[in-house]
Order: sequence, then C-alpha cells, then structure tokens
Amino acid sequence: MIFIPQAIPDVLLIEPAVHNDKRGYFVETYKQKLLDEALGCQVNFIQDNESKSTSKGVLRGLHFQSPPFTQNKLVRVINGRVLDVVVDIRRGSLTFGRYVSVELSEKNKKQLFVPRGFAHGFVTLSDEVIFAYKVDAYYSAEHEEGIAYNDKDIDIDWHFSEKEIILSKADQNYPNLSDSKKLF
Repeated sequence: MIFIPQAIPDVLLIEPAVHNDKRGYFVETYKQKLLDEALGCQVNFIQDNESKSTSKGVLRGLHFQSPPFTQNKLVRVINGRVLDVVVDIRRGSLTFGRYVSVELSEKNKKQLFVPRGFAHGFVTLSDEVIFAYKVDAYYSAEHEEGIAYNDKDIDIDWHFSEKEIILSKADQNYPNLSDSKKLF
C-alpha cells in the first residue's frame, strides 16, 4: 500500500497493490498496522457501512458526526465511480473551509482516509455505485450533522449542474459552513 498525503494534512489517499491475473484480481484493502504507521497513531474501526446508488449525479453529503460521536472514516468504491470530497470543518485550522476531492473507483481501487473534523460527501459518476466505508465510532442519529453541498464559500466543483444533482431531503437542508453551530 502507498499512502499519499493530500493538500490538507491528515487526509490520506491510499493506493493498494493490485495483483491481476487471468482469473481476475486480488487486493488487500485494509491492514491496521500499515494505516497506523502512516497516520502515526492507532485507529480502531468498529463498523462497516455500504450504500448503493442507482444513477449518475446522486450526491450524498456533506456529512459528519458531532462530538462525542466524531468519526475517522476509510472510504472506497466497490462498484462504479465517485468524486469523493472532504471539507475541513475544524475551527482554527489553517485549512478551515478548504476541501480535497479525488476520484475513487472500482478500477483504481484507491481509498481515502477521512479524519475527524472533516465533513464528507461524494457524487456518483457512474450509473451504479456501491460505496463502502469503515468508521471508528458508532453512528448516532442525534449527532448526525451536515453542511450544504453547494456552499458558495467552499465552492466545490461536483462536475454536475444543480439541476442534475440528486439529493435526499436531509442533504437539501443543511446550513452553509458559516452558519453551522456544530463544528469542531
């Protein structure tokens, strides 16, 4: 595995070694020891989640859990392609309000480590996507938060027009970053 620091410290792109042959492929998607060494600390994942989206332009996010249920995430795509986005929501951070975006796909097998203090979201770039992620804290409905995907101050290029994006009701109603009361 290769761990590639991104423009915002603590966000890591992970490129696993893929072993292909005539039967298909084998890839080691997670190894605790290597991730801990790359991060310089230990992360204990306790829950795996998976979502399926059935058309291009489905946008999920930008989500985060407020304290005490903040989460580190390790995200990847099993089927399809997404533009994955993380936004620094740590007040006082030098990169507060900035984002990192990467394409994750079943073909490139890349993963993204999303640390606590970041909002996370993705938009589907293919007609079908199966998205999987590990978290190190249990989900808590009363601590689920989000920021507006179309916040003009963050100005994320989602690669789709507003009319093309498909959102849940909750994702349509999140506040802008400057209006959020639940940041870190």
